[in-house]
Formats: sequence, structure tokens, C-alpha cells
Amino acid sequence: MSSANQEPGPQQGPLRALAVLPARLASTRLERKVLLAETGLPLFAHTASQVSRCDAIERVLVATDGEEVMEWGTRLGIEVVMTDAGHASGTDRVREAVEQLDGAFDVILNVQADEPDVEPEDLERLIRAFECESVQAATLATPLLSADDLASPHVVKVTRDAQGRALYFSRAPIPCRSHARDADRATAGAPLALRHVGVYAYRPEALTRFCSLGKGVLEVAENLEQLRWLEAGHAMTVVDAEHTPRGIDTREDYDAFVERQGRTQPPPTDSPMAPRMESP
Repeated sequence: MSSANQEPGPQQGPLRALAVLPARLASTRLERKVLLAETGLPLFAHTASQVSRCDAIERVLVATDGEEVMEWGTRLGIEVVMTDAGHASGTDRVREAVEQLDGAFDVILNVQADEPDVEPEDLERLIRAFECESVQAATLATPLLSADDLASPHVVKVTRDAQGRALYFSRAPIPCRSHARDADRATAGAPLALRHVGVYAYRPEALTRFCSLGKGVLEVAENLEQLRWLEAGHAMTVVDAEHTPRGIDTREDYDAFVERQGRTQPPPTDSPMAPRMESP
């Protein structure tokens, strides 16, 4: 891992970037959400399409533990690889998928398959961070939009240092403002925390290192896999994103996504998700 004090150097030549979309079926809050297809396409296909719009990404594939995702991918022309169902995190699933591929990449992105609104421009910003050779891992963040977001355990917050590296990620409001009035005066106009966007990028060797680490106590306490990396003493650059994607965590989130798509229809009759008709 590069030292935080190391002078950054420019990356030589264009970066080859791979995006992997972990798509497990046993999601906690909305089970099998990556297969929801009320727009006519499964959710993971919307995300794959959006990610593929980023010109800086050379290849996009989905890493799943479900045969139905594989069936959809075959039908839609989306590259899908099967991975073990027992992975501890999405990043571990990404690593297994990468091990199945031929070819070398400079940057590997982990984009959750339930992020259909992720902006290609922000993915390109994330990749560009690796033009600095000292950057080994990076993620995205946007401004917090409301006090409700700051208080919500479903909105992950991140604070960073003067060099733009993550200090801590938390579901709790951070930092604690023990003297709120003085803090407001001292930091007027300067955000103390940002809203984390759950997209990650790693150099291949950093991805391998991440997956070789055991779960840390902070990762377990917050249920945030990125804390494994920080707790082990490694740096993660936090890149400013221009957009706040609306991830799909609940049924209400998905219904709102369908409404934004402007159409609701059953999946095609020859799709793996179509209802099976009983013979008379």
C-alpha cells in the first residue's frame, strides 16, 4: 500500500477499467430485488445498461449466485458469471468474478446491481482518481441533503481528511457536534460529513488485499464492508460525485423507480420471470 506521504505520480497511459455488478438474490430488505422486472427488464439489467454508458469502462459484467440472473443475462446479452452464495461482502464476490476472467485491468469497479440511477460521469470521475499512482482504493460521496439524511441509519456518512481520504464511515451522525453553535460558526459553509455513494474502485492488488483481510470489529459493528480497509490501516480516496443516485433498498424505492421509468408492464412471456402456465 502506498504511504499517505508518498508523492503522487501520474499514471502512464490510459486506464483499463472493469465494472463488476454483484447481484446476490438473498438481499435483506427486499428479497430477490435484482430480478424485479415490472419495467419489462430486471433491475440488474437497468444498472448494467447505465454503467455501460460510461466510456471509461471497457467491460461490464454481473457476478451472481442465482441461475435466474444468468438466464436473464444470456437472453439480454449481458455478461454474467456465477459466484459462491456464501460471500461475506459484495467486494468478495467481485474478487471471485475477476478471478474467472482473462485479461488485465488497471481499475476494478464494484457497482451494486441495485443502483440503476448511478451516473456514468461520476463513474468516470472515480476512475480518473487512479491517474494518481498512489491511489489504491476510492469511492464516491455527495453532499448530505437534509438533517433527516444525517440522522438516518440507512444513509451512510463519511468524513475525510485534507487530502480527500476517508477518515471514517458510519450509519450514525458524524462528527458529533458537542458545541453545536461554536461548530456552526467555525465551519460555516463547509460540510463536516458527506453522503457516501456505495460505489468502489480498486487496483487489482488492492482488491486482492481487501479480500485477504478478516472482518474487522468496525465492519461488523456498522455493517459496512469498507471499514475493513480503513481498520487495516489503508487509505481510501473519496471522490466528489455530481449526482446522488437513488438505490433500491425497499419496495417503495422500487415503485418510485418504476414510476420514473414511465412504464409498468409484465416481463415478456418468454423471459425467465414470466408466470408459468399450468397445462389444462
